[in-house]
Amino acid sequence: MKAKELREMSDEQLRLTVEEAEKNLFRLRLQRQSDKLDTPSEMQKNRRIVARVKTIQTQRATAAAANG
Repeated sequence: MKAKELREMSDEQLRLTVEEAEKNLFRLRLQRQSDKLDTPSEMQKNRRIVARVKTIQTQRATAAAANG
C-alpha cells in the first residue's frame, strides 16, 4: 500500500488497516519460529504498512492539535 492510498482513508479505516497488519505480522512471526514461513518479504511489507499508518495518524493528530 502506498502512502497516498493510506492518506485517502478515514481514521477508522486506518485503525482497521493497522490492526490487520499487526495480526498478519504476529501470524508471520509464529510461522518464522516454526520454520514454515514461505515468503519472508511479507514480514517487511507488514512492518512498513504499520509504520506508514502510524506516521499518518501522528501527522493527523499533530495537525488537529495545531488547528485547535
